[in-house]
Amino acid sequence: MRDLIDLNCDLGEGFGHWSLGEAPDELLMPLISSANIAAGFHAGDPNSMDRVVKLAQQHGVGLGAHPGFRDLQGFGRRHIQTRAEELVNDIVYQVGAIREFGRRHGIALQHVKPHGALYMEAAINEELSELMIDTLRTTSRDAIIFCMSISKTYEVARRAGQPVVREFYADRDYDDSGSIVFARQVGRHDPDAVAAKCVRACKEGVVRTVTGTDIEIEFESICFHSDTPGALENGEAIRQALQAAGIKIAPAATVLEKCA
Repeated sequence: MRDLIDLNCDLGEGFGHWSLGEAPDELLMPLISSANIAAGFHAGDPNSMDRVVKLAQQHGVGLGAHPGFRDLQGFGRRHIQTRAEELVNDIVYQVGAIREFGRRHGIALQHVKPHGALYMEAAINEELSELMIDTLRTTSRDAIIFCMSISKTYEVARRAGQPVVREFYADRDYDDSGSIVFARQVGRHDPDAVAAKCVRACKEGVVRTVTGTDIEIEFESICFHSDTPGALENGEAIRQALQAAGIKIAPAATVLEKCA
């Protein structure tokens, strides 16, 4: 049974006067322990980064950079075919933006979590994962990389000695391989069912797939998405259910330290 867990969410996902999702960041931030902040390529702008980083500092939430493909129109969920070096340069650029806003508000960068299609590409692309992790070893040696347990990213990070956290996706479906089923549009979920799924994963170490099969799952952090319809209700239900089950919530860095 896992009795200490990180709870993370993607925040700052808007641009200018445009925002995605029903719930404001100000209501979601108190529910979580780690925040993945959009860094400008799939969503986010300097003003939103500044605002959400400041919120993370005020609530004692772990600060994370959430770099994505250069794809504002498609919200970073469309695959872009290009060289690994170009993608990693984009990641460095975005991580640097979040780190600097963190310095402005006195909060250190805790982690890096690629967004959407970039996350899924790194999961299967060993060349990209190797270059990304090698670069992080130089630029952000202490930053935790967030990824799936079955991903190439996890394998590469472990080999290289980069801190790494495996995620469990509360509001996404799993296939029998243990990968999430990638979707550009996600419907509304029953918050109680989402919360029960998380508690079961923590207590039993399993998740039910789209075929109705239970598979084992390993993770240190639970993710829910701010752009999923009903995100606030999902987050509240997850937090309440975990606490009722005696599972404590803490930032990813704390969870890794306790697991060491």
